[in-house]
Amino acid sequence: MPTPLNNVFDVFTHNRTSWDRQAAQHCEWSRPVSSETIAAARNGNWQVRLTPGPLPNGWLKDVRNQQLLCLASAGGQQAPVLAAAGADVTVLDASAVQLDQDRMVALRDGLTLTTIQGDMRDLSMFADASFDCIFHPISNLYVPDVRPVWRECFRVLRTGGRLLSSFYNPVVFVGDRDPQCAVQGLIRPRFKLPYSDLRDLSASELEKKQATGEALIFGHSLSEQIGGQLDAGFVLQGFHEDEQPHPRFVIDKYIPTFLATNALKP
Repeated sequence: MPTPLNNVFDVFTHNRTSWDRQAAQHCEWSRPVSSETIAAARNGNWQVRLTPGPLPNGWLKDVRNQQLLCLASAGGQQAPVLAAAGADVTVLDASAVQLDQDRMVALRDGLTLTTIQGDMRDLSMFADASFDCIFHPISNLYVPDVRPVWRECFRVLRTGGRLLSSFYNPVVFVGDRDPQCAVQGLIRPRFKLPYSDLRDLSASELEKKQATGEALIFGHSLSEQIGGQLDAGFVLQGFHEDEQPHPRFVIDKYIPTFLATNALKP
């Protein structure tokens, strides 16, 4: 029988291993961009995504010569594009295999990238005021406590720096995931927010996740996501909602389930 995952370190290790496995299987977020995409970015034609759709206008324009941190966003996608667009990019991620994807693109296309394996909640390897921008696409559902992420982001950003982040609308964590609900088109509330696999799954459901190596997830409330950024010192400059193009849950068909924020360090 698997050992219960009951502390932060074990959650990190478990999810790191899970993402190594997903990256090795070339999941959606582990498919490196093409050389053609990098060539276009070098010529000024580029885009990166926090949500399935394009970034809102003005959120990330000219990145040339900016010190930019791609936080928990390895996989050979955003970081190489931003580097090709002229940014000085550092990418930090828990998964060594995800980071290998970034290194592969950098080697293939002659890009300069700094890759670091680590925990998104601990940026102690960076000095205060190290970056002009942090790009943090959906990933903080893999840590049980999100406020340390926002505090560390605030610390390592320079005055006037921006944090571009995204996360799921927490409503997606409320519903029962029984496949029969989807078949019947039902949204059946089962869980209370904030959500935690460790606390809210039954013993058998948690053991199954551990045994199969599926990543453990945590549904943070908006008070933790947006309120946490404000409490860390950020000023919210922009807010964006986006829809799931390939609905996984019934709720995805009715409301935008991707949220993104543009936050300024004043």
